[in-house]
Amino acid sequence: MPAERAYVPDMTAPLLTADELLQTKIPNQRSELVRGVLRVREPAGDRHGRVTMNLTIRLGTHTERESLGQLFAAETGFTLFRAPDTVRAADIAFIGRDRLPHATTGFLQLAPDLVVEVLSPSDRPGETLGKIADWLEAGTSLVWVIDPERRIARIYRADGTETTIGEAGQLNGEDIVPGFNCPLASIL
Repeated sequence: MPAERAYVPDMTAPLLTADELLQTKIPNQRSELVRGVLRVREPAGDRHGRVTMNLTIRLGTHTERESLGQLFAAETGFTLFRAPDTVRAADIAFIGRDRLPHATTGFLQLAPDLVVEVLSPSDRPGETLGKIADWLEAGTSLVWVIDPERRIARIYRADGTETTIGEAGQLNGEDIVPGFNCPLASIL
């Protein structure tokens, strides 16, 4: 089994912009820009990929059937802030039909309505909370953080409320993805 490597940003390097990130090629790794600093992550593992895909299928089927909007894959960058720039990528993102921008070749210039983050064993709590804070501050209404190891999900809302559900609970789209309900156990 390969040794785990952590990306250590060069704090002396100049800050990057979203446009520069778009031109940066980092093979086989996900990257984000956080206040101008490049953050690189290893590809996700088996459990993470399975949980993400299980939920994507259910959420995608519902949003397509009800014509609610569009899902975006993990590689999709969303420019959340400028000067310094922050570009985040969720495991799953949803934008409602009324807010969908025209297709572009660059990063989307808005926050999704719903963001799903599936935790990996290497995710650090502080980094995860920072990411949640960025999504909510930028205008995301609902963030689901799914923890496959603990078999729970934490639900964060723009109004500051937070809920934790166990594997017997249901993910609920609330007014963001109306009519969506999914037993947490069915995706774990």
